[in-house]
Amino acid sequence: MIENPSQIVKEISDEKEIENSTLEEYTSETPREEDLSFDHKDIPSADSSSSRRNSDLDTAGFTQEEFASLLGKYDYNFKPGDLVKGTVFALEPKGAMIDIGAKTAAFMPMQEVSINRVEGLSDVLQPSESREFFIMSEENEDGQLALSIRRIEYQRAWERVRQLQKEDATIYSEVFATNRGGALVRVEGLRGFIPGSHISARKIKEDLEGEYLPLKFLEVDEERNRLVLSHRRALVEKKMNRLEVGEVVVGSVKGIKPYGAFIDIGGVSGLLHISEISHEHIETPHNVLNVNDQMKVMIIDLDSERGRISLSTKALEPEPGDMLTDPQKVFNKAEEMAAKYKQMLLEQTDENEEQTVEIAESV
Repeated sequence: MIENPSQIVKEISDEKEIENSTLEEYTSETPREEDLSFDHKDIPSADSSSSRRNSDLDTAGFTQEEFASLLGKYDYNFKPGDLVKGTVFALEPKGAMIDIGAKTAAFMPMQEVSINRVEGLSDVLQPSESREFFIMSEENEDGQLALSIRRIEYQRAWERVRQLQKEDATIYSEVFATNRGGALVRVEGLRGFIPGSHISARKIKEDLEGEYLPLKFLEVDEERNRLVLSHRRALVEKKMNRLEVGEVVVGSVKGIKPYGAFIDIGGVSGLLHISEISHEHIETPHNVLNVNDQMKVMIIDLDSERGRISLSTKALEPEPGDMLTDPQKVFNKAEEMAAKYKQMLLEQTDENEEQTVEIAESV
């Protein structure tokens, strides 16, 4: 990193302290039963040119000619990918002129000023401001280098989202658009995609624009420029924090598949697998359940990593087959049967602990 010669900066303007542009804190397995698949071709690029707006500004500051004679006597050695300290000396209609100590002032195009949407250069830069820039390319035929702030922000944004994914963090982001495949949000300036199968909301997809949603990371891939998130996983995790295995909840049948039924239990979906409907054999869930049926179910498993809640009515049957012959009897005695189920789990846990102690003592 090469600093501007102090005598050059003094000829132009008083040198300000270099602002630290480092952004603070910059940093699926799909449930087998539920169809959460999405078409990868629907996933947009995380870095979209539509996020940046080109706006012309009136020229301001100093001319390049005023620097030419002063810069000519200094040696420099810049290459693409370097970070350099530079001082803004002119805001032009299509970009900014930056003094980085080279023989010719470097140029930063308008579209490289930020990873975020901006109205104009003055939203980000001011004349005489000093900061860090990324060198994008070799100098052109005029000996001029091309610079970028966006590339620095872009790299740090990916670092930040990778860290958030590693921490399994829940983030909140605003939906700014929807398409046939899902919804679009911005995370640390990057464009993220929520597949339709991972949107869990009472509203229809098109009405989500402008809403802030809790989200979990599904895929963070800088090389392929893809950032995929899940609203459903975030809601399930939140709901799971208030649920426990053995608890009886009231739900509504929202969908029926050959392998089971999906039950809405307060805004999140749980799976009532066909094998957990009754002790008796069932050919298809359609023979027992209908969409919009209100029913009681018991939670038998909470898988926060996969965002899956497993349910059962079989465990609530007073007698095997009651779900087929008298489902209302099952619902009336649900809490009583659930208490017996919890007691059975406790006894199994105690037995397992005793066996572990016996094995340890015999070794």
